[in-house]
Amino acid sequence: MAYIKIPTPLRQYTGNQAEVAIRGATVDEALRDLVARYPALAPHLYEGDDLRSFVNIFLGDEDIRFLQDLATPLTEDARLRIIPAIAGGTSS
Repeated sequence: MAYIKIPTPLRQYTGNQAEVAIRGATVDEALRDLVARYPALAPHLYEGDDLRSFVNIFLGDEDIRFLQDLATPLTEDARLRIIPAIAGGTSS
């Protein structure tokens, strides 16, 4: 079964689980499965039907945008990671 690693700030929406088993033949199906099981995650990952621009999804070490994006196929032992972009700070 494929798994997705949940970043620390989002674990409160998955019962504090660091990794969740997911179902789906593609990254899109797997993410939809994840938010179906943990609906409170949806507004943090999606804006409407689209994945938020600051949410990066990696399959192993590869950013899915450089693969087939959300259509990237998954194997049974796939390991996805959600990497939220971080911005901010000061110049001082």
